[in-house]
Amino acid sequence: MAPPTRRNRPVRTLVVLGAIIALVFGAIAAGVKWSDASWTPKLALDLEGGTQIVLRAVSATTPTSTQMNQAIDVMRQRVDASGVAEAEITTQGSNLIVVGLPGKPSEDTLKLVKTSAQMEFRPVLAEAAPTPTTDDATASPSATPTADATAGASGDATTEPTTEPTSEPTSEPTESATAEPTPAATTSTKAAPDNASDSDYYVTPAVQEQFDKLDCTDQKNLTGGVNGDADKAFVTCQQQGLAKYILGPVEVEGKHIASATSGLNTLQNGQVGNEWIVQLKFDKTGTSQFSDVTERLYTEESPKNQFGIVLDGLVVSAPSVNGVIPNGEAEISGSFTRESAASLANQLNFGSLPMAFEVQSEEQISATLGADQLQKGMLAGLIGLILVVLYSLLQYRTLGLLTVGSLVVAAVLTYGTITLLSWGMGYRLSLPGVTGLIVAIGITADSFIVYFERIRDELREGRTLGTAVERGWSRAKRTILASDAVNLLAAAVLLKLAVGGVKGFAFTLGLTTIIDVLVVFMFTHPMMELLARTKFFSQGHRLSGLDPRRLGVPGTRYVGRGKVVTGPRSSSDGMPDAPGDDVPDAAPTRTPVPATVGGVSTAGMTIAERRAAQRAAQAEQERGAASEADESAAADAATDDDASGRTDGSEH
Repeated sequence: MAPPTRRNRPVRTLVVLGAIIALVFGAIAAGVKWSDASWTPKLALDLEGGTQIVLRAVSATTPTSTQMNQAIDVMRQRVDASGVAEAEITTQGSNLIVVGLPGKPSEDTLKLVKTSAQMEFRPVLAEAAPTPTTDDATASPSATPTADATAGASGDATTEPTTEPTSEPTSEPTESATAEPTPAATTSTKAAPDNASDSDYYVTPAVQEQFDKLDCTDQKNLTGGVNGDADKAFVTCQQQGLAKYILGPVEVEGKHIASATSGLNTLQNGQVGNEWIVQLKFDKTGTSQFSDVTERLYTEESPKNQFGIVLDGLVVSAPSVNGVIPNGEAEISGSFTRESAASLANQLNFGSLPMAFEVQSEEQISATLGADQLQKGMLAGLIGLILVVLYSLLQYRTLGLLTVGSLVVAAVLTYGTITLLSWGMGYRLSLPGVTGLIVAIGITADSFIVYFERIRDELREGRTLGTAVERGWSRAKRTILASDAVNLLAAAVLLKLAVGGVKGFAFTLGLTTIIDVLVVFMFTHPMMELLARTKFFSQGHRLSGLDPRRLGVPGTRYVGRGKVVTGPRSSSDGMPDAPGDDVPDAAPTRTPVPATVGGVSTAGMTIAERRAAQRAAQAEQERGAASEADESAAADAATDDDASGRTDGSEH
């Protein structure tokens, strides 16, 4: 058989694999030095403990199971979007939701879980700075806004968030903060409002008084709560206390938001700019409602040309409108940072819940399983690893060390990848995840067994080790890829459909399956190519695992260079005698590997085809032998008849 035309470069492949491993651990080292990374993976709630928050539904009627499940789905989306993995969110009773967050979650994550009221879009009727007030001094609704907000006619709503109030809070009233009562504070004589921005109708004396007394520099007024009546005016603060507002009735509900994303803006020439924005899309109903709102607000004067996005009783953002937005696609822009734009998009995406919730309790909890269960899980994995190693050494002798080395490389890659994901994506290792790692030991070892058995089958056909490695690999890799594809598909389905701890198992199963393919292709096969070039393996040493006598070929031993030896061992074989072998006086007979079977060339045949040809040739030989035996028997019978005739004649 002609040698392979492709030039193999096993050393180069091994160098690339080493570079990948160095890159993974180099990234972890950089994170440890310049960020908050760690050399160990983060643990989930069942192994480390964390924070437990109990939320109670605020509803006039008992919430249905559908509403509670919908609320859990939204909360889970919020937590996952914040980068926290392996969180536990369950119902307790008919109106309680228990949220368990592993480790020490950030304040932003805790706030995201606690923020549980419905999102609403309301028109702004009045806006003022958050200057502290007294009974003798009130803030004018027409005071200068604390944020500059504009909107594009192309469907872009623009807001400029600020990090500090425009004026320093003072304990004494200032002249600029004092205003005479406005006509908006008079008692309305209208039977019905003209629209949701009709301040003459909605801003009653009671609403005006509440607005004048509201101090948004007081942290007590920034804790949020349940949104106001959807059909009445609502007085509230901006989330960071940068402004206070009188808002009209609800015009668009948050449930009509289809999606919200953050990113860099796109310039008119199509290039990407350097300004962070939030892109907002509504569903069909929301598009129609938002179009009507922007058409009306576009003609209003500031601040009544703004709409307030209210979440948990506080204004998330209050952009103004300078054009009609008929397509339901808005772009909120301004002095955003990457983090603030992502936070606003996250709030808009997952802000709408089917009901409001209030925090009933918040406490630190210990690990539900703890280090003891983790140690038992690791012990189980260690026992499984030892059994796999023992089997490999017994079955494949020295070749089994390649299995051990491959498992070590797979373990190093898996550990580094999980540690890197713990830092970069917030992944946390749970006990189901540890189970997935243990299962991966068997999956990885199975790939090696398939490859080694293919090589041994080729050697049984009398091929050289180098050729057997290449032909065995060409067939084994298809089987390995098919097997790993099934495992990866199962992991993907579990990851998509399952919740909680099952997701952890599915994730580690899929991750280790990918690493298995990487290790077999970039370590096991290249190493096997290098070993095939050594005298120890190429000559089939009895401890190599490739001894022809152990490959199921009685009386035949492979001695390299495409030849086998028939008969007992001798020193001329180039191999030491096995214990118990007797060395005969006569030299063994060497026979080349047959190139044909029954007159048919075996070149290019598979193992199964060659064996079938051998069986057919043997059957043909047996039929020929039987035919010769019949002819011989017939001849003998004729000879006997002749002899008998001659005897009878002599007697007569």
